[in-house]
Amino acid sequence: MKSTMKRWALNEIGRQNLKLTEAEIPTPGPNEVLVRVNAVSLNFRDKVIIEGGMGNGMPMPFTPGSDMAGVVEAVGPGTTRFSLGDRVISSFNADWIDGKLNNNAKNPHYNTVGYAFQGVLAEYVVMSEEWLVKAPQTLTDAEASTLVCAGLTAWFALIERGGLRAGETVLVQGTGGVALFALQIAKAVGADVFVTSSSDEKLAAAAVLGADHGINRKKGDWVETLYRLTNDRGIDHVVDTVGGRNFADSVRAVASHGRISLIGMMDTHDTSAPGAMLLLKSPTIQGIGVGHRRALEDFVRAVDSVKLKPVIDKSYSFSELPEALEHLDQGAFGKIVINVG
Repeated sequence: MKSTMKRWALNEIGRQNLKLTEAEIPTPGPNEVLVRVNAVSLNFRDKVIIEGGMGNGMPMPFTPGSDMAGVVEAVGPGTTRFSLGDRVISSFNADWIDGKLNNNAKNPHYNTVGYAFQGVLAEYVVMSEEWLVKAPQTLTDAEASTLVCAGLTAWFALIERGGLRAGETVLVQGTGGVALFALQIAKAVGADVFVTSSSDEKLAAAAVLGADHGINRKKGDWVETLYRLTNDRGIDHVVDTVGGRNFADSVRAVASHGRISLIGMMDTHDTSAPGAMLLLKSPTIQGIGVGHRRALEDFVRAVDSVKLKPVIDKSYSFSELPEALEHLDQGAFGKIVINVG
């Protein structure tokens, strides 16, 4: 095996400071695994981190990216979870294995790959064996890389914490990575899915994926349209991928004793809603910070079982990261993937 590799790195925040560099291929220590990275899936948060929009908690020089799929090339002493040649994907929340996240109330930490820990936009990475999960057998590496953050977030919201059941209604806002995973997962369960978008073209594409109802939010009050479609009942589970001022409309849309998963913070304004609506409807409001490893393992099994296929808008080569980030700026239908290997 060669001794050096290429990786994307920042010496200081700012997209203009992102450079393709050369480094030594790391050696796995005790209970660590060396992975040859074949694909990395991008998230909106990656560009926010690169641009300094999430603080300065990254170790410099810093390699961004959290979602990868690859193959185990070497294992360190004492490693028992993986063997040479295993196909693996990363786990987003490094030390969150199961149960409740061990955090503190005053200053909750954000111990994630690609922020507090070095990311995966590199030809090789070393990780604790506890931070990895076996990849689904039915997906390519490019497809498998999309499960780590976007896929698990939708699964954690709807299944792990949401308990979604057949016959319930789900509202998916937008057509990004989390939204389309939520659509596919909800349909696999047997739910009735509503999708909002500002694009009729994207709504038509969502219908091909199984969406039952599409609402163009630029054409009038989309919540009023939703009322008409549900005979004023509202939605059992709202997947809010925007946050901020949009949250008030999510509260308007949710059914009595329904559930809102607050996932995205694309609108950076404070989240608020009328108190009377919250009291009268009594919905469950849950913030979703992706999810733990055990849920990712459950999701992988479900993907193989139902043959779920992630939606990839476009793939880029490893050297085309700047172009991929520009695509991310414009919004994607599904996921954007970097082919590394």
